[in-house]
Amino acid sequence: MEIKAYLRMEERYEGLQLVYGTDEEAKNAILKAIDEVKEQTGLNPTIVENCSLDRPEHCAFYMEFDDDFDREGGEFFEKVLCKLGIKKCE
Repeated sequence: MEIKAYLRMEERYEGLQLVYGTDEEAKNAILKAIDEVKEQTGLNPTIVENCSLDRPEHCAFYMEFDDDFDREGGEFFEKVLCKLGIKKCE
């Protein structure tokens, strides 16, 4: 199972992209981790799945917090990454 993580942070915005390609096991692990962290934290980021028919190896989930004044999104992302065993973002 290989998942690549990409983090983007700007003023009051935080986004995390988790690329899983065509690996269904990785996709299910991501969904499970997101659900568990949502339940733990009570936070609900915007989540979008994006799979291109032209390039299925780039299937990914995008999570983002807009207008995150208190920077709660970082903790959410950290917990998701920890559950997935990802130690660093690309």
